[in-house]
Amino acid sequence: MPDIQHLIPVRKTVSQRGRFRIPAKVVLATARPADDLPLEQLSNDITAIKGLKVRVVHNAFGPATVRVSRDAKISNVEGYRIVISPDGVEIFACTDAGVYYGIQTLRELLRIHGRSLPACRIDDQPDFRRRGVYLDCSRGKVPKLSTIKTLIERLAHWKINELQLYIENVFTFSRHPAIGKGYSPLTPEDILAIQEECKRYHISLVPSLASFGHMERILALPEHIHLAELPGTHKCPGGTTLCPSDPGSIRLIEKLYEEFLPLFEADDFNVCCDETWELGKGRSKRRADRIGVGRVYLDFLKKIHRLCQKHGKRMNAWADIVLEHPDLLGDMPKDIVMLNWDYDFNGVRIPRSAEIAESGLPFMVCPGTSGWLTHGTNLPTAIGNVSQFAAAGRKWGAEGMLNTDWGDCGHRNTLGVSLHGFAHGAAHSWNGRGVDDKTFTRTFCFHVFGQRDGKLSRAVETLGSTYKLDSGHYRTLVEALDSSKNFGSSLDPVSPINMSPHLKSGIDAANSGNLRKIISKLSNAAMWTVSKKGLDEFEKLVLEEYALAARMDVLACKRALAGKKLRAGKNVPSTELKQLAKETQRMAENFRTLWLARNKPSRLRDNMKLFKMTAKECLQHGE
Repeated sequence: MPDIQHLIPVRKTVSQRGRFRIPAKVVLATARPADDLPLEQLSNDITAIKGLKVRVVHNAFGPATVRVSRDAKISNVEGYRIVISPDGVEIFACTDAGVYYGIQTLRELLRIHGRSLPACRIDDQPDFRRRGVYLDCSRGKVPKLSTIKTLIERLAHWKINELQLYIENVFTFSRHPAIGKGYSPLTPEDILAIQEECKRYHISLVPSLASFGHMERILALPEHIHLAELPGTHKCPGGTTLCPSDPGSIRLIEKLYEEFLPLFEADDFNVCCDETWELGKGRSKRRADRIGVGRVYLDFLKKIHRLCQKHGKRMNAWADIVLEHPDLLGDMPKDIVMLNWDYDFNGVRIPRSAEIAESGLPFMVCPGTSGWLTHGTNLPTAIGNVSQFAAAGRKWGAEGMLNTDWGDCGHRNTLGVSLHGFAHGAAHSWNGRGVDDKTFTRTFCFHVFGQRDGKLSRAVETLGSTYKLDSGHYRTLVEALDSSKNFGSSLDPVSPINMSPHLKSGIDAANSGNLRKIISKLSNAAMWTVSKKGLDEFEKLVLEEYALAARMDVLACKRALAGKKLRAGKNVPSTELKQLAKETQRMAENFRTLWLARNKPSRLRDNMKLFKMTAKECLQHGE
């Protein structure tokens, strides 16, 4: 693989003469026990080279192959300097975090160059102070503790320093036990264990809890439905939005915060408050008609702000509703961090970061992996979205970038397929100007899977780009299995007999020729067959998750083709429909296995029920 690049690009490299060849006996030296973890990682990488042995010593002077030192002259608290000479390697930083990141860069250099390192000086520091990943734990999947811990190590290697877990109802509130029941909720002990692991890797675990919109699972409970703004909307018994004019709403939030927030050491807290779709349309309509929907929203936001202050937290909130009412920007408490999100390439809210900056409010730019509502991600959109948001953040002085990964419609998208998006976001968070988006996927496949020949990167790019073959494909892959954005509703049936007259069908929108092209491109299982030598179980599972995603896309397209024929009054052989049912059943078992490998049981049953219904319908038509 020519011209191998850093996965997380460095800011400045000055080449020197000569090379340093790592000796058979390696000494890694530091005066600080805090450096032991990254030096252990480095030691493991070096000992993977045949014939090399490593020893870690604690001293400030003496012979060393790699010497780690503190240098107060390095002004950036996460910055570092690496000097590689023919005699050895020196790493300088002013903090433990800086040392950690310097060692991660040295690990990349080892991966690229092997035992013989080019002499150079590297001076590096990040674009953004906050470099985060936002993981949805509420739409179906609650990751196992082991999964989160393993992910934390990968994110830290990519110099991510913030993790947020999106929580609507998946937490065990002792005073409200019904809230998390049936959803494999995280416990206080889970949160504390995750936080301790984050601290080891210089990551801040920032709490995130739905506090206004997206409250449907809580408002569906009999004891809380009376707090809904507009019950019975969006096919949710209690709607999705708290009624801000009901005093009980803020009291509920206060009680939830009292159990949740004391667990977290981070100064920041994401209260969410996005997509309050029903606001001003139900119980608060009279007040909204009088003072405006935006003012009703702001008044409740200020009540939440006071609760954040009570707990010593700096309030963060999604910016979509405030940007719908930009006149509110001037009246917002000036310590609220606006989280400006948009997940499209050329998204309309991306340039509106300027408005937030000009209002004097701190903000973060929040792109996404584009993995939700797909099986294999919408890769070009994700890459463009991250790149544009990172550039806007640099231009307008964002304090950070928070890369989001959602799980809409039961979270069928896998964690492994989102890993590319996490790495790409991390690269742009650290040094966006140094990222080559065109070659990033190949660089990713080399650094994460050790693949040099480009085969795997071509497979990843193919899986992530098939949506371009058909304007309806992005939805078809989901709607061919689930017609709505809610598991409680009906399937998108292959037969028109079973269709609701009001159902907008993804099958009808799809182009048959393009569906066949997608099947052709993704049907070769060998595209995911690559060497797994040296890979940890985490990365081996990622390859299996990619293969599953391709199978799910192919299956959805086959089902859509059969459905188009039936709806057009054409005959579909019973053998074809029966085979489709068998493929669905086999795929469902593969899905179950991979789900349980990484996640708690949680809402797996929702997906399995859906697959069972899909297979059953095909069998009925195949009789």
